[in-house]
Amino acid sequence: MSIINQAPKWYNTEDASIAKKARKAARPQALRASIVPGSVLIILAGRFRGKRVVCLKALEDNTLLVSGPFKINGVPLRRVNPRYVIATSTKVSVESLSLDKYNVEYFSREKKSKKSNGEKEFFGDNAEKKEVKAERVADQKAVDAGLLAEIKKISLLKQYLASSFSLKNGDRPHALKF
Repeated sequence: MSIINQAPKWYNTEDASIAKKARKAARPQALRASIVPGSVLIILAGRFRGKRVVCLKALEDNTLLVSGPFKINGVPLRRVNPRYVIATSTKVSVESLSLDKYNVEYFSREKKSKKSNGEKEFFGDNAEKKEVKAERVADQKAVDAGLLAEIKKISLLKQYLASSFSLKNGDRPHALKF
């Protein structure tokens, strides 16, 4: 028997400290080449899954700004993670829209004070209805007006955006061409 393969007779009582590696700096995510402003996307997850939307721009927090338009399919201006969309080959011109004011802060929520006053608040009896601000409604109408003008120029695009996407039995998603 060799001595080299034997376990040591004693172990240190304290673990040896290991230096932690520094994290790499956060870099902006590179979007897929198929996702460009004006491309029609299919949302795969969330409340609006299966809806076709128009990509307006990429935001600083690696999300996409999309709109239905709301008048066509009920999808408002919102942020979407690019992992949960499929880009189609259909494109819409969005150069005429002014999208400078839409950034991460525009979509951030206001913080509420945490005040629990008992049973009624816990069960939601006094829950306030969420109301959409008039500013958001006006912004949605402004973006929709510009998008609808561009959508009308392309035949059947309005019906295409209004229809929802789904797979049937036997459909092979990897073989589909969007």
